[in-house]
Formats: sequence, structure tokens, C-alpha cells
Amino acid sequence: MSSTNEINHESKCDEEGKNKFRIYCQSCPSIILNPRVGTFVSREFSLPLMHKNRYVNDKNTDDQPENATTKSSSIEVENLNDYWQVDDMFQFENISVTQKVDQIKYLACADCELGPVGYHDIATKISYIALSRVMYEDY
Repeated sequence: MSSTNEINHESKCDEEGKNKFRIYCQSCPSIILNPRVGTFVSREFSLPLMHKNRYVNDKNTDDQPENATTKSSSIEVENLNDYWQVDDMFQFENISVTQKVDQIKYLACADCELGPVGYHDIATKISYIALSRVMYEDY
């Protein structure tokens, strides 16, 4: 498996822009997506920093990613641009969904609850998994 802090998305995509590899949780061996399910898209969206058990830990800001910011609600977020678009929620292997926050539901690993790894847009019914928040392995 390989980490994706600075991902070259072209190496993860097939000729149609689909994910070439299985997509795994960074914390446990749980498979999130099988190959050729997600489509690479570039779109800006701010995700809360990753944590387990769906609560925000008190963290030293020196350890935060350089693109991390704090919203007025004091939840630290990370501005991300590269996502795997999943058009049908039933295409996920293991994913948990939070309650609605505005028109968004955040996505986490269903087994270890690490997240958010992405988000689900309620209005469009499309889900997005951040490339930098998952790991990959050849199929």
C-alpha cells in the first residue's frame, strides 16, 4: 500500500480517469472502493481534519497540514482539490455516513471510523473521496 500525501493522480487513474487500484482506509485494512468505481475530479472542498470516533481531538496546530484553516465554528478544516467521484452510494465497499450538516454528509471508514475521508452531497446524491485521505493497492 502507498500513502497519498502528495499524490500524482495520473498514476492512480486508468485511461478513462477511473481509479486503477483498490482504495483502502489509512488506518485499517478495510476496502473503501474497488478498482474502476471512482472517477477523478478536481474540485475545491474543505474537509474537517481527520480523526477517529467522530469527535475533534485537541491538537497542536504546529502538526496541522499547511492548507488547514479554522472555520468560525472552530472546527479545523483542510482545503482539498483532488477527489474520486462515486455516483452511487451502493458502490462503496465499507463506508459510514454522518448525519446531515447543511447539505453535506461526511464519509468515514465503516470499520475503524477514521474520517472524514470524503463527503456526500445530498443535493446531487454524488459522493467524493479525497485522494490524499486514502491508500492504494494493486487489484
